[in-house]
Amino acid sequence: MQYDPIKRSLGNVFNKNPFLRKLFYRLLDLLLLRAWHVHKELRLWSKTAMSDAKILDAGAGFGQYTYWLNKKDPNWNILALDVKEEQVEDCNRFFSEIGATEVKFEVGDLTKYTKAKTFDLVVCVDVMEHILEDVQVFKNFYGSMKPGAMLLISTPSDQGGSDVHGDDDASFIEEHVRDGYNIQEIQDKIKSAGFSKVEARYQYGSPGKIAWRLSMKYPILMLGKSKLFFIILPFYYIITYPIAFVLNYFDTYMKHKTGTGLIVKAWA
Repeated sequence: MQYDPIKRSLGNVFNKNPFLRKLFYRLLDLLLLRAWHVHKELRLWSKTAMSDAKILDAGAGFGQYTYWLNKKDPNWNILALDVKEEQVEDCNRFFSEIGATEVKFEVGDLTKYTKAKTFDLVVCVDVMEHILEDVQVFKNFYGSMKPGAMLLISTPSDQGGSDVHGDDDASFIEEHVRDGYNIQEIQDKIKSAGFSKVEARYQYGSPGKIAWRLSMKYPILMLGKSKLFFIILPFYYIITYPIAFVLNYFDTYMKHKTGTGLIVKAWA
């Protein structure tokens, strides 16, 4: 199914004022298991980060990770790139309204964007599965990072990522150009771009697969059928979210031999 129309509908609901936007970010932080994993890694990175760190949010989308980082330290200088002009305009308006002076959104194509030796951290969440020229993007990241800077990627794996479990399955998200990465493949590609050290681990293990279906897949499928489900959605989550919360916690702090998602870290 196509995910972008549903994302636009959600944006139209929550972008009406800063309070609703902040509420939306909070809901995403709670519901999206990938956010739990990404936040865990960002907390570790922040322990040694400089107060004047420069960060690239590569493929920022709604801007939820930019917002989280800005709340963590308002002095960090954050450049957020996205290919969608209307998304960039909307995010710049919101971050201006909340007085986030060190945050700027720009329209940018990651296959072409470079800014030599600028960033201490590059965050790329749910982006690489949408880009065919992935090695070129990794090269651009490497060229844009300071020595010792960290790249953090969250993306589906080939172990059932995008809800593909066999040759006859189609990706749950039609906008994906690949169903998921083999864990060795993505490490090799990143190393070929120049990175000196790469670590990768699975996310969305057994607990996460169940949590994802409860908190994301089933609601998205229902929203795709009818916008009337917006009315039912709060009651659905009252019943299902306590279960998903516990499953998210276990998935974040367990080690998984396999999983439908990957967390990848690399250092320039």
